[in-house]
Amino acid sequence: MLQIGLGLPGSPRGAAEDFPLDQLGKRSRSYSALVSSDGGDMEATQGPADSPQVPVLIISEAETWDIDASSCVGCGQFVDWDKMPELDEQPSTHSQSLTQTSKELKKLAREGRWATNHALRARTYQQIIQHIPCRLVTPDALVYRDVASRLFGKQSVSSHPLPEFLGGCRMPTYCLTMEGVIAVKKILICLGNLFPDITYSPILPAVVALLLHYSEDEAQCFENVSRLVACNDSHTSYIDQSFLAHQASCMTFGDLANKHCPAAHRLIASTSENVFEVYSEWLGWIFGDLPFDYAIRVLDVYLLEGQKVLYRIALALLRQHRLLVTSGEMEVTNVKGDLKAFVQNIREHMTADKLLERAFGIRLFSRKEIWLLQMANRKALAEKGVTVVQRRQLFHLAVDMLNFSSAIVTAQEMRIVWSWIPERFSLFPPVLLFSTSENGYSLQRFYSCCEGYEPTVLLIKTTQGDVCGAFLSCDWNERKKSGGASSFFGTGECFVFSVRPEMERYEWVFIKKPELTKAVPRSPRQRLPSPTSPVFSTSPPDGHLASSNHLTVPVLQRAKGRLSPYLAIRHFLLPSKTASMFMSGTREGIVIGGGGGQALYIDADLYYGRTEHCETFDNPPLCQENFQVQLLEAWGFRNA
Repeated sequence: MLQIGLGLPGSPRGAAEDFPLDQLGKRSRSYSALVSSDGGDMEATQGPADSPQVPVLIISEAETWDIDASSCVGCGQFVDWDKMPELDEQPSTHSQSLTQTSKELKKLAREGRWATNHALRARTYQQIIQHIPCRLVTPDALVYRDVASRLFGKQSVSSHPLPEFLGGCRMPTYCLTMEGVIAVKKILICLGNLFPDITYSPILPAVVALLLHYSEDEAQCFENVSRLVACNDSHTSYIDQSFLAHQASCMTFGDLANKHCPAAHRLIASTSENVFEVYSEWLGWIFGDLPFDYAIRVLDVYLLEGQKVLYRIALALLRQHRLLVTSGEMEVTNVKGDLKAFVQNIREHMTADKLLERAFGIRLFSRKEIWLLQMANRKALAEKGVTVVQRRQLFHLAVDMLNFSSAIVTAQEMRIVWSWIPERFSLFPPVLLFSTSENGYSLQRFYSCCEGYEPTVLLIKTTQGDVCGAFLSCDWNERKKSGGASSFFGTGECFVFSVRPEMERYEWVFIKKPELTKAVPRSPRQRLPSPTSPVFSTSPPDGHLASSNHLTVPVLQRAKGRLSPYLAIRHFLLPSKTASMFMSGTREGIVIGGGGGQALYIDADLYYGRTEHCETFDNPPLCQENFQVQLLEAWGFRNA
């Protein structure tokens, strides 16, 4: 077993002085990692009676890391220590030993166990990154020294343009000296030379700057960043490297905010002309706006857990901002600017520990489900014309309210409904597929008008003036697969809503209560393709042209058939069948939601309807329980 000290006793500032000075190497060698000669457990060497006990981390032999105490001598040469936040004074009183597994390391990072010791953080970063699987040919420190020598020589770095993949991105400097800022630019220039496939990556400057605080020199920092860029772990991704990937991540965050922060999402939708423009700043909140001592705590867990951590942090920030607005502590004037200012002044509202606690208190779906959502968003962007090689493109996701016309909802009401729709569908303009005022009260005509479109939005106005509806994720053609019998289809993206008298959305019950279900375990051989470099097929596997009205998940050339849709029922072990009764259509009528009742039922004449509580959406009646239809509209999304 390898034991690694988690604290260095003897420093009056609790280890803050152990890092930047020459004494670092001497002090680290004095308290170097203790290695048992026989592989068994070892007790910490006893010091003077008044010295605090050195806690240890016991690492299993299968995952032994040879952490050399001298590996970080000289770290901190680029840091302006006057700007560096002081470390919390936390004496090393931990006496327990922790088995070093992936799960245990994550726990240590989330708890901030190496947040009080610069030297330990530097060593830990080095070892974590060196264990990240990456491509066989990945540039290392020696390559950097050679390339940097040829590129810069004795010339000033200012004579070299920054890589095009930065595209005007922010370059946070945190606590770096001027020499450190120059070093960041040199590393970015070399990354641009050695990774020509990177076309857009706004978080790279921040990641380079943060890691440079804990690197021996530029070369070590470059090698560590290169490993993050070249990571080929099928379950973890770190850095988006194209505008397509970046925009898909922004859309994915918007979808997650829509589902996991509904109150905050509604606040943004009601105060912003373009919701996506607000969400497109989400990575900037973390790597740009957060103060250094918060950003570095995020980096601790990010290096171990990948991009999913960033979604959690941004969602926690979004929730906290909304709470402050609701409590009256903050006013909304410009929600985009307000969010930025809130994150920059986060110290006034919560500690870094509390931010991480709330972030990991958010229950997200599995990494696989988030990956599927990311892939679906990438496919929609590709259909919109966004490519991997393009630098940047300006477009809006919001529907053009000036040209939107409905006999049921106003433009402002539709703005809210539109904000609930998954981001990838709002890329495309809506098209009115069916209206009782134009097509008559015929269920068969409704089916024939809606078939071939996926998804659809159903809007209903009752004779009492109430308005409700549903977002339906699947093509109504799916009903034919049951041979005319009543059967349910659809995915967990379906939801029902009311507009009048009150505006509210009711999603699949497991969105808010994911603990009630479990993901179907993958086969040991089943691996997810890396989300950093998917290869899209230009045509369906059967060779037939796909309908231009369908927005489906992408087909990968190396995959057999299509990828499963996001939140497909077969991905989950559900407690009952009533939890997945999304949509059904027969000659007798339409049913949306089931189990103990029906969220919406419309008869074959599209005239009489009923709404009840149902288990699928856990909704109350959406309007008066038994109602007559005054108007019904179905909207689709045309792939432009």
